Amino acid sequence: MSAPSHAPESAEQPEAAAAQAPGGRGDADNRSLRQIAWQRLRKDKVAMVSGVVVVLLILAAVFAPLLVKWFGHPPTQFHQDLIEPNTHLPYADPDNTEAVDGALVPPVDKWGGMSGDHLLGLEPKTGRDLFSRILYGAQISLLVAFLSTVLCVVLGTLLGIIAGYKGGWVDTVISRAMDVFLAFPLMLFAIALVGVIPSGFLGLEGNGLRIGVIVFIIGFFNWPYIARIVRGQTLSLREREFVEAARSLGAGNRHILFKEILPNLITPILVYSTLLIPTNILFEAALSFLGVGINPPTPSWGKMLSEAVDYYSSAPYFIIIPGLAIFVTVLAFNLFGDGLRDAFDPRTSD
Repeated sequence: MSAPSHAPESAEQPEAAAAQAPGGRGDADNRSLRQIAWQRLRKDKVAMVSGVVVVLLILAAVFAPLLVKWFGHPPTQFHQDLIEPNTHLPYADPDNTEAVDGALVPPVDKWGGMSGDHLLGLEPKTGRDLFSRILYGAQISLLVAFLSTVLCVVLGTLLGIIAGYKGGWVDTVISRAMDVFLAFPLMLFAIALVGVIPSGFLGLEGNGLRIGVIVFIIGFFNWPYIARIVRGQTLSLREREFVEAARSLGAGNRHILFKEILPNLITPILVYSTLLIPTNILFEAALSFLGVGINPPTPSWGKMLSEAVDYYSSAPYFIIIPGLAIFVTVLAFNLFGDGLRDAFDPRTSD
């Protein structure tokens, strides 16, 4: 756990020479927690590479319209002239006139239409550009993941810090609420709720409403995980000297909670958030794969996987491309989160 934010960042050394020597013990002790964590993170090559991948993914999603304008085509534009008209028919081996069970005729090109004009090829049946749909799908996945993570973190932090600081019946009520939410069948509830939402609500409609509902479901029902972490840390921090000192000086509960305790919870909250984002990406992809996520023709990685299932034998790259997008994104966030956790862990040797 990190030291209090207002605690001295350097300790007085009995040996002046050691304190002034470059790389000496005093030089290490004069560094702040963030400087130490950054140095540890820089040494973790896997975490640094993952962090670069995360940044590139975010930039690709943000600048998707510009990238598509330069290197692709609009994600909803059809290219039927580039697609085999008999795509819906069973695939036949050229050396054998019999149809192959479960395999459909792929697009004209054996690589799915990959070319300089269509970097990742074309979708079966519609001929839409896969490159642009992957980029716009990243927008949906990251938007849902980030917004739901923010909602989850805000609720979990607020309720966890109150439960840990107040104790007594307040802690009991919030803790029992955590148990109830943790036992809730979230996926089944999400499928049922998203599948029956009206066409418009609170000024939202279409995919805007669906995104709002998905964000609410993920964030509202996943807060107990981070609340338990925050509650445990708060139970320890509320007995620390700096909290007692603030209380003795007449500080109110609000000041102690949000000025004294909360700054010391930033590190575990940040680390847990980076590990929660990939989970939320997978959740949104699962909903879209099951047909209760984002409505077509808006691109979604999960929906692209669902539509490519019929072509796993004759054209497996239609599954591989969105599957790799999900895999790389989730892996990068997980590895970066692990690196942050190790960097901020005070038990890690310098």
